[in-house]
Amino acid sequence: GEVAADLRPDLARAQAACERFAGAIEEGVRQRIAGTGLADGRAGTRFRESLDILFGHRRPYFQQPRYYYFPGLPQVQFFERASFPWMDRLEAATGAIREELREVMKDASVFRPYVQGDPRRPRKEQDGLLDNPDWSAYYLWKNGEVVPEAAARCPATLAALSEAPIPRIANRSPSILFSQLKAGARIPPHCGLVNTRLICHLPLIVPGHCRFRVGNETREWREGEAWAFDDTIEHEAWNGSAGTRVILLFEIWRPELTEEERAMVTALFEAVDASGAAQPAWEI
Repeated sequence: GEVAADLRPDLARAQAACERFAGAIEEGVRQRIAGTGLADGRAGTRFRESLDILFGHRRPYFQQPRYYYFPGLPQVQFFERASFPWMDRLEAATGAIREELREVMKDASVFRPYVQGDPRRPRKEQDGLLDNPDWSAYYLWKNGEVVPEAAARCPATLAALSEAPIPRIANRSPSILFSQLKAGARIPPHCGLVNTRLICHLPLIVPGHCRFRVGNETREWREGEAWAFDDTIEHEAWNGSAGTRVILLFEIWRPELTEEERAMVTALFEAVDASGAAQPAWEI
């Protein structure tokens, strides 16, 4: 209940004292750890995050797939770039991919709202993004099917992805697209469908002040620097600039899944479709 007015000053003093005490403990712990040198550099990244969580500066986030959960996979927000040597070829092709993108962008009408209404489903406003061109897409592949005209216009883009471990699941994967976020637009927090894949971004046009949060880590997109993240962990995006941000977006298998497990997951979704069950809106 509400604290009596005459007790509020005492309560405020007690809270301040607790905060000072907790702060002193934190400072002492951090100083002692710093003195060991054990948590320095990249080797200490996860440990430093654990300290931030311990002392209440960050909260932990976990996988929350909306459709299918595969157990036993580590809770990782952004994956280490070094885990994906095939990204070297992708990043090296940034210039060629951007040239294809700029040709596509000469006709703005080919980009369609990323969140589109479906007459077969209840209408949801999707936090203002439903049928909103502020967040739009141009697909080269969509739900496991190539878009012939788009693929023909972007051969360098698809060639740069030839070594990526992209899922091939009928009616579902892959989806490969240019994702466009207009000036001032925001994609609200949300979680993806399945935790058996990662989503990858290759930033192509970044006017600055464009940020992306996965769990408790926020990064800025930088042109030509790819990353992979778990989209079943809550994530959101902002374009705080006066220009349009465009990235290449696609999906890959999670590296922890064996070839046998990937085949099992593929067979599962094919069996679901064959059973006649209603197919979900398989967004990426």
